[in-house]
Amino acid sequence: MVPTLFGVMLITFVVTQFVPGGPVERMIAQLEGHGAMGESSSSGSLYQGDKGLDQERLDQLNVLYGFDKPAWRRFVDMMGNYLVFDFGESYYHHKSVVELVLSKMPVSMSLGLWSFLIVYSTCIPLGISKAVHDGSSFDMLSSTAILVGYAIPGFVLGIILIVFFGGGSFFNIFPLRGIVSDNFSELGLFDQVLDYFWHMVLPIIASTVSSLAVMTLLTKNSFLEEIRKQYVLTARAKGLSENQVLYKHVFRNAIIPIITGFPGSFITAFFTGSLLIEQIFSLDGMGLLAYESVIQRDYPVVLGTLYFFTIIGLISRLLSDLSYVLVDPRISFENNS
Repeated sequence: MVPTLFGVMLITFVVTQFVPGGPVERMIAQLEGHGAMGESSSSGSLYQGDKGLDQERLDQLNVLYGFDKPAWRRFVDMMGNYLVFDFGESYYHHKSVVELVLSKMPVSMSLGLWSFLIVYSTCIPLGISKAVHDGSSFDMLSSTAILVGYAIPGFVLGIILIVFFGGGSFFNIFPLRGIVSDNFSELGLFDQVLDYFWHMVLPIIASTVSSLAVMTLLTKNSFLEEIRKQYVLTARAKGLSENQVLYKHVFRNAIIPIITGFPGSFITAFFTGSLLIEQIFSLDGMGLLAYESVIQRDYPVVLGTLYFFTIIGLISRLLSDLSYVLVDPRISFENNS
């Protein structure tokens, strides 16, 4: 995990050194084009009329953004600060990166968590039913429905939902902006809960539908593989009912590939954002923050969030590996040779 984390940060840091339009260049363009405050600058400002910025002023900007040090030194200092989770301050939001991320997290957590719960609670029972009734009309119709949903990108489905249910051309049923109403604080507890879920209906549908197919078919195929094994025939020959065979013998073996992906999916649901979904439904979450940070060359936010989310991703992978041992005693990480 440590070399992976170091490698990800090093490669990203090196790439940012060659991307044009960094914070110093953007500040120079702003000062030379509009002055420090978008108005004509006075003689005491950084901008000196048509003369541009002299070397002294450029050096001040480099010191301001930390570019007066060599690249290797900046990388070492950055990683030293990141080890104690000191991510610095955003160049453009004038807030600490931690504070900025925490302010965006509720939106992404709301979207990711509910999508995660809906996908798992829907796909596992549906996949089991499809495996038990493999080849039936129910299996064919449900497969067609989820594959159609899988073929429709989430942002396209979001636009369709807005057109039909968000006051676009047909019905004005659901709100289109934010996760709560402007008067949310004035509402009672029950009305606040209703208001929150009312705002989340369309974004959750748009972000969930395309995810149903993968988990459903994974569950179905996993159960089908186990149902066709010899021990199932033996259990049936002993006179066990279909439910006993399915839930006592097949379930605990077939559920292994689904359960082992649960920790990673659960953790990721809290911290990831969807740029297109957030943009369509005007949700100010992590996806939009990451996109704006890259466009604005806001390096503290870009690198700080990358470091944090890389750690989260690595931990989720570790938990997935450990969960294999917990749910399947046949698997061990020990060297028995």
